Amino acid sequence: LAPHPTEGMRTTLVAFACLAAGANAFLQGPALTPVSVSSRASISLRAPRHAAPLPHARSTLPAGLGLRMAETATGIDTAALTKAANEARGLAMDSIAAAKSGHLGLPLGCAEIGAVLYGDFMQYNPKDPQWLNRDRFILSGGHGSMFLYSWLHMSGYDLPMEEVKNFRQHHSMTPGHPEFPNSEHNTPGIEATTGPLGQGVVNAAGAAAAQKMEQAMFNTKDHTIFDSVTISLCGDGCLQEGVSAEGASFAAHEGLDNLIIVYDSNDVTLDKMAEYTQSEDTAARYEAYGWEVVTIDGHDLDAVKSSLDNFRKAKNGKPKLLICKTIIGKGIEEVAGTNAAHGEAGVAYVQGAKEKLGLKEPWEVSKDTYKFFEGVQKKNVEKYDAWKATYAEWKKANADKAKLLEDFAAKKVPSVEEMFKGIPEFDQDKNIATREAGSVVINYISDLVPQFLSGSADLHGSNKNYIKTGGNYGRGFDKSYTGKNFYFGIREHGMGSLMNGIAFHGLFRPSGATFLVFVDYMRATLRVAALAELPVTYILTHDSIGVGEDGPTHQPVETVSSLRTFPNMDVIRPADPEETVGAYVHSQQRMDGPTSLILTRQNVDTLKSIPVKTRREGVLKGAYVAKKESGDLKLIIIASGSEVQHAMKAADALGDGVRVVSMPCMDIFDRQPDSYKQEVLPKSCTKRVAMEAGVTSMWYKYVGLDGKVVGVDRFGFSAPGDIVMSELGMTADNLIKECKAYM
Repeated sequence: LAPHPTEGMRTTLVAFACLAAGANAFLQGPALTPVSVSSRASISLRAPRHAAPLPHARSTLPAGLGLRMAETATGIDTAALTKAANEARGLAMDSIAAAKSGHLGLPLGCAEIGAVLYGDFMQYNPKDPQWLNRDRFILSGGHGSMFLYSWLHMSGYDLPMEEVKNFRQHHSMTPGHPEFPNSEHNTPGIEATTGPLGQGVVNAAGAAAAQKMEQAMFNTKDHTIFDSVTISLCGDGCLQEGVSAEGASFAAHEGLDNLIIVYDSNDVTLDKMAEYTQSEDTAARYEAYGWEVVTIDGHDLDAVKSSLDNFRKAKNGKPKLLICKTIIGKGIEEVAGTNAAHGEAGVAYVQGAKEKLGLKEPWEVSKDTYKFFEGVQKKNVEKYDAWKATYAEWKKANADKAKLLEDFAAKKVPSVEEMFKGIPEFDQDKNIATREAGSVVINYISDLVPQFLSGSADLHGSNKNYIKTGGNYGRGFDKSYTGKNFYFGIREHGMGSLMNGIAFHGLFRPSGATFLVFVDYMRATLRVAALAELPVTYILTHDSIGVGEDGPTHQPVETVSSLRTFPNMDVIRPADPEETVGAYVHSQQRMDGPTSLILTRQNVDTLKSIPVKTRREGVLKGAYVAKKESGDLKLIIIASGSEVQHAMKAADALGDGVRVVSMPCMDIFDRQPDSYKQEVLPKSCTKRVAMEAGVTSMWYKYVGLDGKVVGVDRFGFSAPGDIVMSELGMTADNLIKECKAYM
């Protein structure tokens, strides 16, 4: 192997497997294409008879390259790892064939990579899968999930063979794409829910950022209790998705040198060979971001091991990209090296392929392989036990830090009562925007919940979500890795994925902010957060046509309702400062899903006729009676956010039979007991009107088909916010008019 690359250089390491005697016995693939060795050239290991003709010639390897690699062997047990790699291929073949569904390409093409990761490189303990100082492995190409399940099973995690056989079946521990432990699945060793391509590599950057933070917060000059890294395995699809570029830029800029991306570069995408849709030099692109890049033969165990070891040692401020040239679907000659290998096309050839690999039984894992991994785990446990001893010494010497860390790990937050008590009441005679109220509340939240983090996509000044005593996260300038304010840059999509990665890591509770209208840039990440039950908070300001002068491009009308369609996403649109307190407190009480806080740009009335306690606690129930009728109930007006003030005024004008219900969060209200829902919205009163400065459709659930919704079912226009509101009917006077006409 060449020496570790120096600053500003990239070393290209290529193994030509066929030079080794008996190579086909363990690689079991077609003859390899001769390749060139260059700092810039692409390297292909494709089978020539399956691949499209290349537009340029390649030279053969320089003489002696194979010899040089043999002379620099890393000391790993290549025979045991090779056998394990082939048995992992067999598990993937059998499970995908049995399910009649799945993706063979990655598990077969990356088997040697998996062997090195789980058989040598990674720091983990299957008996304590939540070990605080474990390395995190995130499979960004989640479609290749049988890669992960095979290695988790063989390496000793509590994933029985029966579950491997139940791949993609109902209630199994082996769903089609990896799912982070939640109420539906609890598969040990899964560090992230990865489905949409590109998310995993940025989740990994988020996890690496959290690792940097834990190291800075808790390591001392006498004791190192955190030194883990994050590894992610991805393919061309992940790196084609734009979010990966956002994450790569952030990771390099903030010096996340504990992040390792292993790029399964097999020259194949689903529809076509990769050259059909991409021609950039990926290595050069990542070098330009500021990454350290090394290219190797991904089937060469020594090259994979040596490169990963060098990466772990290199504290050079650069994230690491290991480009592994591989053959997709390796082991099934009929499809290997082609886009047909990506999915299930190879299933028809599984039996013959397994015979060539020397696998005679279904789901065969040899006693030798199990015994090998027992040895691996013995070494891992020795390291784990040494860490526990260091931790005990550290805890004794750092009682305050230990208490904080243990609270973080236990996901401990103050009670609702403690949080409300810790946040002073607002001036009831002052009307302010809910984003302005949020700027006050977030600082109390930060004090009450030390693991709470904030960040913005270049809009701290407008979102007003800056933690004043928190410091700024990152490298250089006034930043440090203990900073609680993340400057994500103008990267909403990346911000969402990074926040999920921080949440997957497990110690910290991230929040991030942008204008509500821009949340669609990060929509895929919100969906994953809801699915994975992550306690992430989204602070989304400038919530309606009240934005005004910026015009319809910046005036969300459909966005709040679109967020409400996500299962397990609590969308809270508070009406005034005290409801804003309730919204923030709820977001930090949630342990099983994300919360979106929808805040105004413009000032709103402080609803001082309603007790502070009623407003705060009412948010925790999703809806509450803001104004009770003083006579026979004739009409219920339901509103959220900035329209509650209009509902209160309209009720005063309409007489003593009108009730006002503030409904800041439909999702929370829907989870309340029927008795409470009946108390707030009695079935006996069918005359109901709802008001919100947005599209109307979702409100018919509460007013009924015979009810009335006063909303905005069109885009806005550029003018001062109060004029836009008035012209589109978002006033007390128009609500009174609509209610009278309805009644």
